[in-house]
Amino acid sequence: MKTYSPSAAPTRVLSALALAVVAFACLGKSGTQAAVHPSSASTTSTTRAFFLPTVQNRGPAPGNPPAGMVWIPGGEFSMGSKDPRTLPDGGHEAMSDARPIHRVYVDGFWMDKTDVTNAQFARFVKATGYVTVAERKPRAEDFPGVPHEKLVAGSLVFTPPQNPVSLDDYSQWWSYVPGANWRHPLGPRSNIAGKENYPVVQVAYEDAVAFAKWAGKRLPTEAEWEFAARGGLTGKTYAWGDSMHPDGKWMANTHQGHFPDHDSAEDGHAGIAMVSQYAPNAYGLYDITGNVWQWTSDLYRADYYAKLAVSGKVSQNPQGPETSLDPDEPGAVKRVQRGGSFLCTSQYCSRYIVGTRGKGEVNSATNHVGFRCVKDRSDAVVTKVRECPNNRRALLLHASK
Repeated sequence: MKTYSPSAAPTRVLSALALAVVAFACLGKSGTQAAVHPSSASTTSTTRAFFLPTVQNRGPAPGNPPAGMVWIPGGEFSMGSKDPRTLPDGGHEAMSDARPIHRVYVDGFWMDKTDVTNAQFARFVKATGYVTVAERKPRAEDFPGVPHEKLVAGSLVFTPPQNPVSLDDYSQWWSYVPGANWRHPLGPRSNIAGKENYPVVQVAYEDAVAFAKWAGKRLPTEAEWEFAARGGLTGKTYAWGDSMHPDGKWMANTHQGHFPDHDSAEDGHAGIAMVSQYAPNAYGLYDITGNVWQWTSDLYRADYYAKLAVSGKVSQNPQGPETSLDPDEPGAVKRVQRGGSFLCTSQYCSRYIVGTRGKGEVNSATNHVGFRCVKDRSDAVVTKVRECPNNRRALLLHASK
C-alpha cells in the first residue's frame, strides 16, 4: 500500500495531470530566552529511541495575551514519534521521517487558540484585496503547450466515492475542481455562508504567509508546533494522552467508518467541523489534532531529523532545513504540515499521532488544509531572515479523462 501525506497524495494524483510550482519568501526567527535544560540531556547524546522529560520554561506569560492567542512557554522536549505500527490505532505506516526522536529547545511564543477561520480570512481579503493561489488563472507562458481552455483557476477537492475503492489509487477520491477556492471549498456550487467559524481551507502556503504577515504574526516552525501540541506532556501518542478516545470520549475530528467512501461521524462530525468543538489541550489550543491540517514554516526533508540528531546536541530553535526534498517527488518544493485532518484514519493515514509529520507542495491548496499563526513575545530578537525562491506556481489540470 502506498504511503500518504496531506497534500502529497493529491499532488501526486495530479503529477501526471497537472503542473504545480510555487514558492514564497518566508521569515525564520531565532531568539533568546532563559532556558531550563535537564543536565543529562545537555551532556549526553540526544539521539534516543525514547522520550526524555519535557522541561517547560518557568515564569508567567509576558503581559496580556493578544486577542485569540495563548502563551506557549517554550522549553526543551523530545521531538518525533515512535513507529506508529507499534501503537493502538497507529495504522500501517512506519513514518520513519519522524525519527530519530531528538531533543529540541524552543523559546516561548503566543499561538492562536484555533485555526484561522473563514471570518478572519474574509477580513484579511477585504482589507487587502488579496487573491489566493487557487483563485488565480495560470498564465500560458508558465505552461507552454497546455491548451488555453485548460488554464482554469481551481484546486483540489476530496470527494468520497460511492463505493469502496482500492486504497492504492487516491485519484478515486481526489480531483482538481475548477472554481474551487476558499470561498467555494468544494467547487463553484459550494459556499461558506453560515460557516464563518469554520477553519478556512483551500489556502496554499503563500496564502497562509500573506495572512500571517497582515495580522502581525507568522507561521509556527515545526518544532514550535509540536512543542505546543504536546501541551507539556512527555512522549504521549496524542496531544491529550495515550488513548485515541479516553473513556469513550472523542477528542478530535477524524475519520470513522470505511475510508474513503463512508464517514460514520462517530466523533460527531462527518467532514470538516466548526472550530473548538472538542476539548483543548493543556495549553488551551483547540483542534491541534484533526479537522484540518496546519501549515508550518519549515521546508520538508524526509532526512531532516536524522541530520539534526547527528550532532548529539539539543537543537536550539530549529528553523527547518535549507532545502526541500521528498524522495517521492524530488522536484517538488514542500513545507511541513502538522496535526492531521477529518480524513485521518488508521485505515490509511494516522497522522493524528502528535509526533508524526505531513508534507504539502507549497502551491497545493485543498479542502482539508488550513493554518494557525504564532507571534513572538515582545522582547524577542529576530536575527535571521531566510529567503526562498520567489516564483509562483499554480495547480493545473492537463486534461479531463
